[in-house]
Amino acid sequence: MEEYYDEELEAIKRKKLLEYQRKLRELMAAEERRRIEEARREQILRRILSPEARQRLANLRMIRPELVERLEEQLIALATSGRLKVPLSDEELKNILASLARQTRREYRIRYVPSG
Repeated sequence: MEEYYDEELEAIKRKKLLEYQRKLRELMAAEERRRIEEARREQILRRILSPEARQRLANLRMIRPELVERLEEQLIALATSGRLKVPLSDEELKNILASLARQTRREYRIRYVPSG
């Protein structure tokens, strides 16, 4: 009877090990795809942004990473469709960022209306 449990335990261990190995391969493949995509993105940004504009985005990324990611996607899309003058200067990027700040800044007013 004990031998049966040992075999069953070994089968469970082998199954778990194979599952962990499969998950590790998937994670490594996903990480590799992410690195390749990031390298492609950086290469495109080097082409479409001046060094000063790239530095500005790098600085802004420390504070607002989600904003920078969305902005970079938009800039890449505009540049690949030919709707963006390349390379984008720091001054032009500042203008874009200022217009984004105006669009996203909203005022909310709460009015208290007493009932009755």
